[in-house]
Amino acid sequence: MKKQLISFLFLSLVLSGAASAAGDIEAGKALSQSATCIACHGPDGIAAIPNYPSLAGQGEAYLLKQLRDVKSGARVINEMAAIVAPLSDQDLQDLSAFFSSLNGPSGQADPKQVKLGQSLFMGGNIDTGVTACAACHTPTGMGNPVAAFPRLAGQNPAYIVAQLKKFREGYRHTGALVAEVRTNDGESKMMRDVAFRLKDFEIDALASYISGLY
Repeated sequence: MKKQLISFLFLSLVLSGAASAAGDIEAGKALSQSATCIACHGPDGIAAIPNYPSLAGQGEAYLLKQLRDVKSGARVINEMAAIVAPLSDQDLQDLSAFFSSLNGPSGQADPKQVKLGQSLFMGGNIDTGVTACAACHTPTGMGNPVAAFPRLAGQNPAYIVAQLKKFREGYRHTGALVAEVRTNDGESKMMRDVAFRLKDFEIDALASYISGLY
């Protein structure tokens, strides 16, 4: 009986959390226009500027976490800080729902980078302790929506390179403008641990291979 009660309470918490994270797609679409999201991320959520991420088809839970982290200071993105500051949490949920509903991007890998990129993505590097990207982001790069692991497939390679280097250098661990430690990577430090072991040429190969996944 006790186990059943615990299971019921856990399920209730999960369901209530899911309900609170339910965004309105149409409201998010309208907000994406007024919040100037399209200037950097495109009207269809696919960024034309290589240094900006495409948001289309990204997991809703992941998008919501990133928006909340930017607003709290756990993830420092200067261009985004002023935009999310006046937005309510419901606004963030609506935006996440909208961009998640769009068709994801597709890219093209450099044929010269595919062999190394695929090897690292699918199998990691045993010698240097690099974990396979596919373990969390799936072999197709579509991510794990339930665990809030992001979709990588089709993402701009320049953006992937920049983010892996930020993880490696600690910029997505704690904001420079906040007094206390706020982590965007989580207590597990998964991305920091992986990125720390990657060389620049490996990051380039991974980013190119990831862009070609779709």
